Amino acid sequence: MKEQLDFEGRVAVVTGAGRGLGRAYAELLGSRGARVVVNDLGSSLVGDGADAEPAEAVAAAIRAAGGEAVANTDSVASEIGGRQMIDCALDHFGRIDILIHNAGNTHGVPLRDMTRADFDRVVDVHLGGGFNVLQPAYARMCDAGYGRIVMTASINALYANYKQANYTAAKSGLWGLANVAAVEGAEFGIKANTIVPTAVTRMAAGVDTSLFPPMTPEMVAPMVAWMAHESCSISGECLISVAGRVARGFAGETRGVYLDEWTIEDVAEQIDRIRDTTELRIGSVIPAGQAEHLKYSFEMAAAARAGQGRTDQ
Repeated sequence: MKEQLDFEGRVAVVTGAGRGLGRAYAELLGSRGARVVVNDLGSSLVGDGADAEPAEAVAAAIRAAGGEAVANTDSVASEIGGRQMIDCALDHFGRIDILIHNAGNTHGVPLRDMTRADFDRVVDVHLGGGFNVLQPAYARMCDAGYGRIVMTASINALYANYKQANYTAAKSGLWGLANVAAVEGAEFGIKANTIVPTAVTRMAAGVDTSLFPPMTPEMVAPMVAWMAHESCSISGECLISVAGRVARGFAGETRGVYLDEWTIEDVAEQIDRIRDTTELRIGSVIPAGQAEHLKYSFEMAAAARAGQGRTDQ
């Protein structure tokens, strides 16, 4: 029989927890003993308006099931709001162990027509909101010597999508933000990872989902909860969850080609070898991905210079 993983004594802040994926995360953590700050501004899908009811309803449901939870309606898009929701955890529960940043909005516009205002209204919530809530939580986690951080990216961050320049840029940024928290937080007992979730929520409005397999928020929640648990064994990684399939997303490099000098014509001649994925190199953020990338590249250069000055044969 599997040992049940619980969260007794842990305090979690979940942003965008009034509906959909965030609600599933908050309720699962609450059912396993975490004390939860249920954050949700209660805005529309595009970020307009405010309504306290979604956050209040989820907090009430957690309490009715025997857990501990408090509602919070601060906006992640505000620096003050981000600090206030972390203060909410400290004021009510005395600590912050887990941060799950799930809050988001969408505003699809073709790139050729997108204004800076269109761009900012999405980036400010996803990426700006990620920083606004992460920074104060991370500082407290460093002081405590423990923390679990989960940032929400999107499959758009890997493959992009039409009319989603703002959303895609924000989600790519959150992936990078989580990786920095992983690198800098390692010495403080902090693990930070990214989830790429796909579920049928209100963001699927207007999409024909009749032929989709089951894709509920509850199918994603266990992966997020595991990344938020003290037994989580990874940091600086990305898990993908879609329709019951769980996978790892990553940045990779081909083996590449070394020449001691390059011309434009060389690039044209070697482009297929440059792009060849036969010998794919998959880097790891932890413990020192950037240094390993440089080491790999420098060793190729040294080996080539010791030989014929090129590695394209």
